[in-house]
Amino acid sequence: MNALNRKPLRLGFLASRNGSSLRAVVTAIEAGELPAEAAVVISNNRSSAALEFAREHGVSAVCIPTKDDAEAADARLCETLEAAGVDLVVLSGYLRRLGPRTLTRYRNRVLNIHPGPLPRFGGEGMYGRRVHEAIIGSGANQSGATIHLVDEEYDHGPVVAERVLTLEPGETAESLEARITALEPVFFVETLKKIASGALELPAA
Repeated sequence: MNALNRKPLRLGFLASRNGSSLRAVVTAIEAGELPAEAAVVISNNRSSAALEFAREHGVSAVCIPTKDDAEAADARLCETLEAAGVDLVVLSGYLRRLGPRTLTRYRNRVLNIHPGPLPRFGGEGMYGRRVHEAIIGSGANQSGATIHLVDEEYDHGPVVAERVLTLEPGETAESLEARITALEPVFFVETLKKIASGALELPAA
């Protein structure tokens, strides 16, 4: 049986800082709006607000530093996710590239949200304000948020869902960033609901 067919989904979260999508997903779970369980929150940053949030909500919180030994960190990350029985991994502002062991074990089971259309406005170095500046500078009249599966390349894996946002007259990188940031958590929750219900199927692991 596909792990994603088991109800509820067991979710693992990776967050380096605040974890806004993590917070929205956990809130939806607690409200009974999303048939899932928050199994573990992992951060590479010991002072991450995401870890504090996890503890406050009774979710296992683990810090795995990645700077000194990337291979060991990758092994520990994979082992921690497996020990928590994680079906699906949700990236919520995780600022480190995943290692080969974790990517192999969770192939097509790691979701990330990108603050712009892919592949045009993605790739290494394209994150945060840089994405919005590139969109404004290109003269495009639309932006949006893209949820995709994570692989070995930045912003390269298959697109799972897209939310289009039309630019307003006089739009700036700052205003666009604010609008995209506001829609991302809700969009992530909606997408996870579709995955949990079977309305949205991910590729085979």
